[in-house]
Amino acid sequence: MQIAICPGSFDPITNGHIDVIERAASIFDKVIIGIAENVTKKPSLGLSDRIELVKNACAHLENVAVESFDCLLVEFAKRNQANIIVRGLRAVSDFEHEFQMAQLNHKLDPSIETMFIMASPKYAYLSSSAVREIAKYGGCLTSMVPENVEIALKKAFSQVKY
Repeated sequence: MQIAICPGSFDPITNGHIDVIERAASIFDKVIIGIAENVTKKPSLGLSDRIELVKNACAHLENVAVESFDCLLVEFAKRNQANIIVRGLRAVSDFEHEFQMAQLNHKLDPSIETMFIMASPKYAYLSSSAVREIAKYGGCLTSMVPENVEIALKKAFSQVKY
């Protein structure tokens, strides 16, 4: 069985993430979406919220599971018997960072490979940070995130005082 990990903070999950996950799910027997806890970042959505939003967004994919992790990505992959890390790329600027991370992960565990999936053109502009910025100012997110994510973001940012 070929198991792949799709890691990220998913703060929030976007339609671009879902596109990459769907495409990975069509290639691999099982895809585990690894939601990084990353205590160094201050997410706009809590970990339990992100887990539920991702589960809901990917409920239509039978071979996809969602788990959180707070360790090295290669350790999370080994714990789940995965030997592939799937990363989405939107632009050349993404490649530089992702290439460096892939090399570091390979150094830590040469048995784990990284596979890049290019963003579909209709999502190449989309990022979680842009979605958060639009949500912060009450902009329309309809074509960028699933409806449940838009509702959660509106709720989260309506409680923030600037």
